Amino acid sequence: MTHPLDWLTTPCARIDADSAEAARAYQNTLTKPPGSLGRLEEIAVQFAGWQHCVKPELNRVAIRVFAGDHGLCKQNISAFPQQVTAQMIDNFVAGGAAINVLSRFCHADFDILNLGTVAQPALLAADKNLHLGAGTADASEQPAMTQEQLIAALNAGRDQVDALADCQLFIGGEMGIGNTSSASLIYALLADRPAAEFAGPGTGLSIAGVTHKETVLNRVQDKYQVQVRTSESPALAALQLCGGFEIAAICGAYLRCAQRGIPVLVDGFITSAAFMVAQSLQPQLRDWSLFAHCSAEPAHRNVLEQLNIQPLLDLEMRLGEGSGAALAVPLLQQALALHGQMATFTGAGVDDRL
Repeated sequence: MTHPLDWLTTPCARIDADSAEAARAYQNTLTKPPGSLGRLEEIAVQFAGWQHCVKPELNRVAIRVFAGDHGLCKQNISAFPQQVTAQMIDNFVAGGAAINVLSRFCHADFDILNLGTVAQPALLAADKNLHLGAGTADASEQPAMTQEQLIAALNAGRDQVDALADCQLFIGGEMGIGNTSSASLIYALLADRPAAEFAGPGTGLSIAGVTHKETVLNRVQDKYQVQVRTSESPALAALQLCGGFEIAAICGAYLRCAQRGIPVLVDGFITSAAFMVAQSLQPQLRDWSLFAHCSAEPAHRNVLEQLNIQPLLDLEMRLGEGSGAALAVPLLQQALALHGQMATFTGAGVDDRL
């Protein structure tokens, strides 16, 4: 009998190693010292392998923001009320959020999907409002999601990617008051480390607020750590027990992108938690991923170091929404422009002898 999550095990698409190697060789014919463009050269090589050509381009970027509320907010772990999630969704629809500005700047295909909030957005179209629940349950009292909600959220992310006709790069953004706490718990449960190590100010908690948040997260972790540790799929268990609808949807989107051969640009602290879950299910996802920036959320730097990831930017951002990733798109485009448009030594009549 087919299980609704069987698609998670579909292999990732093949990367064209021949095109990547040809692109690397082509880099050495350009009018510059070998390696002088640093990581920009490797970015071009990666895109060559992804796009199966020597001179890749980046013109079609899709940005999808996934939203959802978190029942753990009942434990006073956020500086903002949950009504803000729905209000921000309306701001996205109206085009006034940071991610809207950045999406327009890089000519990205932008859309938003609400998985389930406490308050209802006023401007969001009905087909963009799944309403899996009025946010997740309070994870300090019961699992954040039912099995059915987890499946629906993962599949919603998959479906957003399946609806993309022609995409060269995918960015997943998130909106959900309280979701730094959910992300912190996912990190802690999968690393089997104290949740306090991953707790930070989020949207702006005071020192006292962070201390309280650490206490709450440690208590929740104690409730579920053994269950996660002994689970057949620790990543899915952590996601269901303590995650968010939007985090699950991003996880599903990342996996589907890699299966369809679409590279993903991971944003910040929350989306990195979604990536960690997804990579636990499909280790090859790493080969289809770039990381945009290091968040100012304190634990993000440690998480990236543990994953042996060097992000593209480090600008002390902590907004979320996919904003750090959108900001990095022009950098990627310029890397490919340099690779594809610079003259070769032969073409320019420049002596390439060392």
